[in-house]
Amino acid sequence: MLSTMGGQRRTGQSVRRGVFVLPSMLTIANLFCGYGCLVYTFRGEYVIAAPFIGIAIVLDSLDGRIARMTGATTAFGVELDSLADIVSFGVAPAMLVSAWGLSPFGQLGWAIGFLYLTAATTRLARFNIQSATMDKRFFVGLPSPASAGLLASTVFMYPGELTTAAEAIPVLALVLVPALMMITLLRFYSFKTINLGFQRSVVPLIVVAVIIAAIAANPQVTLVVMSYSYLLSGPIGAVVTRIRRRGGPSNQEITGV
Repeated sequence: MLSTMGGQRRTGQSVRRGVFVLPSMLTIANLFCGYGCLVYTFRGEYVIAAPFIGIAIVLDSLDGRIARMTGATTAFGVELDSLADIVSFGVAPAMLVSAWGLSPFGQLGWAIGFLYLTAATTRLARFNIQSATMDKRFFVGLPSPASAGLLASTVFMYPGELTTAAEAIPVLALVLVPALMMITLLRFYSFKTINLGFQRSVVPLIVVAVIIAAIAANPQVTLVVMSYSYLLSGPIGAVVTRIRRRGGPSNQEITGV
C-alpha cells in the first residue's frame, strides 16, 4: 500500500514537473526558429528563412497560453521568453530584411535595421513592465511578433533579393512603419482572451478552418493580408474611437440629456 502511494506521488510530481517544463521547451523551440532564420538569411535563402519567423510566432503564442492554462508561469519562464523573443522577433527580422532589401543603401540600410531592432527591444521591455496592469484585451503598441510577421510575410511573398536603391525604397517604409507602430500608444487587439475551450457556437471553429484552408491554398497572399490587416487595425481602431467620442456629446444634446 505504501509503495503504491509512493509510486502515485512520484508520478504526480513527474507530471507537475513536465507541465512546468513544457512552456520552456516551446520557448527554446521559438529561439531555435529565430536562430534558423538567421542561418538561412546568411546563406541568402530568404524563402526558407522567412517561414521560421512564422513558426516562432505560433510557438510564442502556445508557450504563453499553455503556461497560463496550467498555472506553470514562472519568473524563469518569463525571462527566458523575453530573451527568445528578442532573437526571433528583433534580431532575426532585422537581419532578414536588411540582407534582403536594405543592402543597396549601404551603411544607411543596416542603420535602419538597427532602428527596427531597437524599437522591438523597447516594445518587449515596455510589455514586461506593463503586462501586470494592462488591459488583457489589447496590446499597447504593435506587438513585436506581429511586426516581425509583417516583415517575414513580405519577404516570403517576394523572396528575390533587391539589388538597386530604386526598387528597395518601399522597404524603408516596410521597416520604419512597423518600428514606429511598436513604440506608439495605439491599441491592437489581443487574442489572448479568446476562449479555445468548449463553446456552444461553432463559429470560431469555422473561422479557424477558413484561415487554415486559405493558408494551405495560397500561403503567401494569405499571410500578407493577415499581417497588413492587423497593422492597419490599430490606426483604424483609434480613428473609430475618436469619432465615437466626438459623436457622444452631440447625441446627448440632440436627445436633451
